[in-house]
Amino acid sequence: MARTRKPVVPGWFTETGDGRDPADFRLLGTRCRVCGAVFFPREDFFCRDPGCDGTELTEVPLSPRGTVWSYTDGRYRPPPPYVSDPEVPWQPRTLIAVELAAERMVVLGQAAPGVRVADLRVGMAAELVPGVLGGEDEGEDAETVWTTWWWRPVDRAGTDAAGGGRDR
Repeated sequence: MARTRKPVVPGWFTETGDGRDPADFRLLGTRCRVCGAVFFPREDFFCRDPGCDGTELTEVPLSPRGTVWSYTDGRYRPPPPYVSDPEVPWQPRTLIAVELAAERMVVLGQAAPGVRVADLRVGMAAELVPGVLGGEDEGEDAETVWTTWWWRPVDRAGTDAAGGGRDR
């Protein structure tokens, strides 16, 4: 039986196609029409800029590439609402903060499977790729594949800098 792909947080990203092509996947933010500030996660009611009274916000897709701003390995089980089975031993996750220059913001996310802290350096290029909550084999139940986003480092030629090809 085919499982339904559902976003972990509806409205935070868009996914077209079968979820395998990074070009079909974008984070969604909102832009204030008054001051031009962009927000992620999205904001639907008021501008978060403390100097702006704007309430007219427009959904915008965010840049799919940026530069590594910081990174770490998560050695602890995150608290709810993160979903994890307490009966399964925790596996550390590599976390990457990526700066999106056009939006003037930093977005945190898990690294794609196989990306280790040793593979990363501040300033390197990273791209957004579709992911599964908890990892490749953990983000599924009987009916659903829970989707999220991952960051993957890329070299200047546009290939996966952590080893392997773009089809990872």
